[in-house]
Amino acid sequence: MLTVRVERAEDVAIVTVSGRIVRGEESKLESVVLAQEFARMVVLDLSDVEALDAGGVSLLVSLHRWTEGRQAHLKLVNPRPFVYDMLTRTHLDCVFDISSLNHALAVLGDCECQSQSTSRPAHASA
Repeated sequence: MLTVRVERAEDVAIVTVSGRIVRGEESKLESVVLAQEFARMVVLDLSDVEALDAGGVSLLVSLHRWTEGRQAHLKLVNPRPFVYDMLTRTHLDCVFDISSLNHALAVLGDCECQSQSTSRPAHASA
């Protein structure tokens, strides 16, 4: 069984996936991600994914194409060793941005800090 939960923080959607991303179960994940049409980044937390088959891999590729087509970004975080091995064996580790959740949040925090500092007006000293 596949369960999917989403949390939004401005234009970042963190989608937590639990269970099996396998043929016949993938429509739940697909509909949740496609509903994030205004997110500039979709983070898929795969730490609780127990299995991934060819249907699940195809879905991940499809979601990657969907986000790239919208000038958004799909990031896979915390895949279990089996899931990471599947992505490596299919050479998709070169396609997907894969990291730990803490790293992804740190990068997002740095981006937000940089954008806030560049958007602040410079004050002239007198």
